[in-house]
Amino acid sequence: MWARMPTIATWNVNSIKARLPAVLDWLRGARPDVVLLQEIKTVDDGFPAEAIEDAGYACAVHGQKSYNGVAILSRLGLEDVTRGLPNRPEDGEDEQARYIEAVVGGTLRVASIYLPNGNPSDSPKFPYKLTWMERLRAHAAGLVRLDEPVILGGDYNVCPTDGDVYDPAGWRDDALCRSESRERFRALLHLGYADAIAVRHPRPGVYTYWDYQGGAWQKDNGLRIDHLLLSPLAADRLDDAGVDRAPRGAPKASDHTPVWVRLRDD
Repeated sequence: MWARMPTIATWNVNSIKARLPAVLDWLRGARPDVVLLQEIKTVDDGFPAEAIEDAGYACAVHGQKSYNGVAILSRLGLEDVTRGLPNRPEDGEDEQARYIEAVVGGTLRVASIYLPNGNPSDSPKFPYKLTWMERLRAHAAGLVRLDEPVILGGDYNVCPTDGDVYDPAGWRDDALCRSESRERFRALLHLGYADAIAVRHPRPGVYTYWDYQGGAWQKDNGLRIDHLLLSPLAADRLDDAGVDRAPRGAPKASDHTPVWVRLRDD
């Protein structure tokens, strides 16, 4: 399947234009084979494809002006690209660029996901988040039945457990920690997907996001909201997974940091 064990990473970059030097520096140092980006905050034509391609990566982009936007970068080729969740809502309208899917390396299917935040949770944004998660589950149920490994990675905007948030009591009513959000995240796992970080690091306090305010990074007041979910065929090849904290401590950093998984060869 692959010449060597591939590494797949996910990273909410919080604007690809603002973070391009940091992204290129990280690509050169970490050399992941596939990168799932979220919150690129640009239309397709504004994505810095030439700079990314010069670094050795093919690009598939699903962008949106000023908000959202997802992309897949791959050194293993890109095929069968799908932009947007296939199952449209009943009204047929959902213009937010939050999902892109492709096949890399010939048989590995990956998706970059930027799940809605849902705050404030007493606004229409929260039902939209829950409906979006139900749509994702329906699509993920079909993917898990494919005869190919699948990785659904991205910013899920969900802390799966109290161990994934520095202050569970203070965040209990936030959309990221509400029971309805957690139930829908567990519904994805019940399909057979494995949470790679939870499998490899089953302890509290493994964070992927630190707010810019209140010295959150310096105090390690973090959240784990960026996840890599592996279908059974992908989980069978799980070699290792981790969180690369270094980019979060760099100047002009994104408030998220890369999360990665490495798969064994066939």
